[in-house]
Amino acid sequence: MRHGRRAVHTALQVALGLWLWLAACPANAHKPSDSYLTITLAQGQLSGRWDIALRDLDFAIGLDADGDGTITWGELRVRHADIAAYALARLAVSADGTACTLRAGAQQVDDHSDGAYTVLPLTIACPRSPEQLALRYTLFGDLDPQHRALFKLEAGGTTRSAVLAPDGTAQGFALGHGGGIATFVDFVREGVWHIWIGFDHILFLLSLLLPAVLVWRARAWQPAPDFRSTVWDVFRVVTAFTVAHSITLSLAVLGLVSLPARWVESAIAASVIVAALNNLRPVVLGRRWAVAFGFGLIHGFGFASVLADLGLPRDALALALAGFNVGVELGQLAIVGLFLPFAFALRRTVLYRRWVMAGGSLAIALLATLWLAERAFDVKLLSR
Repeated sequence: MRHGRRAVHTALQVALGLWLWLAACPANAHKPSDSYLTITLAQGQLSGRWDIALRDLDFAIGLDADGDGTITWGELRVRHADIAAYALARLAVSADGTACTLRAGAQQVDDHSDGAYTVLPLTIACPRSPEQLALRYTLFGDLDPQHRALFKLEAGGTTRSAVLAPDGTAQGFALGHGGGIATFVDFVREGVWHIWIGFDHILFLLSLLLPAVLVWRARAWQPAPDFRSTVWDVFRVVTAFTVAHSITLSLAVLGLVSLPARWVESAIAASVIVAALNNLRPVVLGRRWAVAFGFGLIHGFGFASVLADLGLPRDALALALAGFNVGVELGQLAIVGLFLPFAFALRRTVLYRRWVMAGGSLAIALLATLWLAERAFDVKLLSR
């Protein structure tokens, strides 16, 4: 009895420490900070549209004047000049090696899957009709290095898409060329990045991996007998999760199925809770792959918000979708490849079973519960 109480007490201590560390992760764990930039070349002239999230601008320059948690049109309108100045100072466009001049037109507001965005119409004046375009993007780079711009370039009847990081690195684009391979590679990179910063996806995957090196016998977790059976169990779980979220990601991005973003994000948080608690008191054992598949369907809708908001035409969308899916799977495989050998080596130790398995699962469940409360009731419990 004392040993059991001591184990529970140790697990709670570990869970508290891990929870304090995990709580430092962004509260909005799935949807990263994005902006949407489109540049069009028509009749030798460049124009553009730049959608930037109001929540990000509020964090950067302060839009909510009265501090009531709501940004009104009046509060936004009086800051239009400040918004334009802040944004344009962080985007540089050059054509054939010569700098272009950017001006912002009258701003509007548009809704994306994760909230309201200001819309900046752009007039881009270059010395001549360009053949090569270069962009240098630094928006929010000093505040949120995870921020990304989803970029769409329309020229010569073709569309190319890319992902811009706010590190100030110049990216070049040849106008009039489809750039299919480049689009695919860009979104492979974005898929890998998205899974690595999608803390709720990572914690769900880890919740499924934690018991993979153990077996439930005599009402307790025991070390798995061999590595082969462990790998086979992980293969079934990860494959089921992959197939499921690939299905719903494709359906959502193609516009065939649509679910409210708030419902999806809440369900993703709930899936993390269920998966973590199942490690503490197992209900589903032999069919964990089925749990992974079922919740993977929900996670796919979460991934879709990254691509759907970009509004790519079907030809570019197919490449972006394929590349993003490949990137997500590569990101998952990297996590599995790093975690599984260490977990298998430690599976017989008290450290793994009591501290990593029990304490880690409890910490994950606690953090996901806060995420669920934030998303379901639209409240802020954790720091940004």
